[in-house]
Amino acid sequence: MDGTRHSNVLFVVLDTVRKDHLGVYGYERETTPTLSQFAEDATVFESAIAPAPWTLPVHASLFTGRYPSQHGADQGSPYLEDETTLASILSAAGYDTACYSSNAWITPYTGLTDGFDDQDSFFEVLPGDVLSGPLASAWQAVNDNDYLRQLASKLVRVGAMAHAKLASGEGADSKTPAVIDRTKSFIDDSNSDQGWFAFVNLMDAHLPYYPPEEYRTEFAPGVDPDSVCQNSKEFNSGARDIDDEEWEAIRGLYDAEIAHMDAELGRLFAWLRETGQWEETTVIVCADHGELHGEHDLYGHEFALYDELVNVPLLVKHPELAADRRDELVELLDLHETVLDALDVDPAALNLAGGDGASGDGGENGDSLARDPTRSLLSSSYRSFDTVADSELDPGQRAVREQALANETDPVADGAGDRDRDGDADYAFIEYAQPVIETHHLEQKASEAGIELPDDHRAYSRLRAARSTDAKYVRADRIPDEGYRLDEDPAEGTPVDPAADAVVAATERALARFEEAAGGAWIDPSETDDDTAGLDDADEETRERLRELGYLE
Repeated sequence: MDGTRHSNVLFVVLDTVRKDHLGVYGYERETTPTLSQFAEDATVFESAIAPAPWTLPVHASLFTGRYPSQHGADQGSPYLEDETTLASILSAAGYDTACYSSNAWITPYTGLTDGFDDQDSFFEVLPGDVLSGPLASAWQAVNDNDYLRQLASKLVRVGAMAHAKLASGEGADSKTPAVIDRTKSFIDDSNSDQGWFAFVNLMDAHLPYYPPEEYRTEFAPGVDPDSVCQNSKEFNSGARDIDDEEWEAIRGLYDAEIAHMDAELGRLFAWLRETGQWEETTVIVCADHGELHGEHDLYGHEFALYDELVNVPLLVKHPELAADRRDELVELLDLHETVLDALDVDPAALNLAGGDGASGDGGENGDSLARDPTRSLLSSSYRSFDTVADSELDPGQRAVREQALANETDPVADGAGDRDRDGDADYAFIEYAQPVIETHHLEQKASEAGIELPDDHRAYSRLRAARSTDAKYVRADRIPDEGYRLDEDPAEGTPVDPAADAVVAATERALARFEEAAGGAWIDPSETDDDTAGLDDADEETRERLRELGYLE
């Protein structure tokens, strides 16, 4: 940052919200009057790219500033380990920190709440002791070690039970009002001389959609939530068809959920203004990922990296940012450095212990905890990766810099004669390891319908993508790669062969450079150690609890 320091940061994630359903991004239905008003004071980003299409790896990236392949948090290994988190840094710097959410992935079990002074997941599907303590360590041992790999399916089934409950009316009551109330109480009670950092995840727009009646009446009149498909796996497996009328009803319920969140966020914003804290608070509002409602013949946010999932809304209020709209590419993981910049906190000066690069002494692939102005939206050198030392480059920075150098020197035939590639092209990178719970659900729904999923079904594919403002290239290991000219085909309806298009070809090469910098393909989940020491710490009561929940025989 080049100037103003703020005392506080409010960081809001609107879970599963696609940007084209927000009024501030041109949606014809005014689902978000609060955000439309907020946009008058904020910068609205048109090309903000999430590093993954689902909650856990995206939040881990927000909290570490690292790509999923760097921090390792995914369904095959569903916890953030050995990382110095944003909350840990801010707590060490003297800020009061809190995390409130109704998302089951943002819990002590996954490690995403590490470092927060206070947290509540407002998630009641599984007993609280599943999410922390020795039981969590035992779960982790089962999940990680080859010796216990045959028991991992039991853990998946427990996760499936939780998701199944969420996909019914039983778990449908909105926790958002309670999350907002808890956030206000935390802010009200904060007595730090430095300030506070409040992280809030609002979950209403995630399936299933059971919006409060007043919003359902406005956006989905006459629609009974129990009469429409609320389970994406039923559609994605081929076990259930959805016609245009039902899609319209589903989208109406989705809009109603967004409108409810917007109203609750407005309640928090109004309170901050009334209490005189608005001007001293940096406010970040984004989505972690979007949602598909039949586009690309998919439902939900699994098995794909289309823009409806990864090009997400992002609005930021800070004195260094003009109330304006910006078209250039940004990555959500840059919000980690943006928060540090807004509060002028240098983690390298805090002598933190633990986590990769926690000593702050540098290392390969950007392991240092030193501030990186090229990753802060508030910095005049934002994304000027040519200024970063080689030893400090992360995989994305390295790929962008190497691609830019190649663009400047290497002409290419594009079908219309030779021309220089665009040396100013920037890229964001997205990673998606093969899902576990979603694939288990899909197989179950397919089996119930007598459908056999082919080995090359996209549910079994790992995906990586590079995206510029003009193009995207997605590499997969079981389905064909996909390239798109987003400037000509924003709906990603017609794949483009990189051999026939220079812009798509350059994007594919940028992805290859990212893959090389990130260490190649993901590690196969079966390639694990057979150490069972994690279970040794579990007492007999914990082991019995594991047996009751189906973790152990």
